[in-house]
Amino acid sequence: MKQPRRTFIRHSAILTGGVLIPRWSGAKSFGLPNQPLHLKSLKYGMIQAGNTVLEKFQLAKEAGFQGIELDWPNDLSTDEVLAAKAKTGLQIPGVINSVHWKQPLSDPDPAVRQACVDATIEGLKMCKKYGGTTVLVVPAVVNDQVRYDQAWDRSIPEIKKILPTAHETGVKIAIENVWNNFLLSPLEAARYIDAFDDNMIGWYMDVGNLVRYAWPDQWISILGKRILKVDIKGYSRKKQVDEGIWKGFEVEIGDDDCNWAAVNKALTAAGYAAGWGSAEVKGGDLNRLKDISHRMDDIFAR
Repeated sequence: MKQPRRTFIRHSAILTGGVLIPRWSGAKSFGLPNQPLHLKSLKYGMIQAGNTVLEKFQLAKEAGFQGIELDWPNDLSTDEVLAAKAKTGLQIPGVINSVHWKQPLSDPDPAVRQACVDATIEGLKMCKKYGGTTVLVVPAVVNDQVRYDQAWDRSIPEIKKILPTAHETGVKIAIENVWNNFLLSPLEAARYIDAFDDNMIGWYMDVGNLVRYAWPDQWISILGKRILKVDIKGYSRKKQVDEGIWKGFEVEIGDDDCNWAAVNKALTAAGYAAGWGSAEVKGGDLNRLKDISHRMDDIFAR
């Protein structure tokens, strides 16, 4: 699948008609530190109300979130972001490389690969300024132009160019499982991370992306300590079968086919310590964000 995940989020509001009625009226979080997932973040692009960076941060806080993840590169004023962070007390757990689909580390053209390397290096530096700990990276894209082995052999040397900056900044590279036709099993994913023999690279576990063809708790158990962060979204196998694979994402968190209790149990056994779960679903106004926040509270407690 070549469609970027962030593109899906931006357009999912068009795909899903109707108005969401929040199940809860309040926004208070009840995540507990003894739960593997107890800190809630969301993607900045999900906040579809508010005119300024500060207003968007304030809405996220009012909805019950503790953090916001930002794309990099972005067109936001760094000063405004840091001021909004300071005023609201929200954290920026990490940033997301926003060029790795158009300029993948597996591209046949070395110049294209270098562009992604450069963007990731800058992302690590910016993430440090933001106070975050990870930069999310899609490592490669396999398609009719790029073979699986080529994706492996090209991406690893490129990521090795980035690792010195990870050490300099203290910000880790987090490889995410997406629909890129690459690293399709947890054993292979673990082998890929271990090929670097470096503690500054790990895994960004996207639970919803796995439900179509796997069991997320199994991936978590196998990847174990390699897991740095967790993305949260639902997926419906019934919608996948009846309406198509992308329609599977048109389900609310907690009303999906993910066994969240098994996910939590596996994260606990794996020693997941970051605490963060980051929503990556259709966003909206304050009421919509409150609904997402409470749905996350619900699955965190299962």
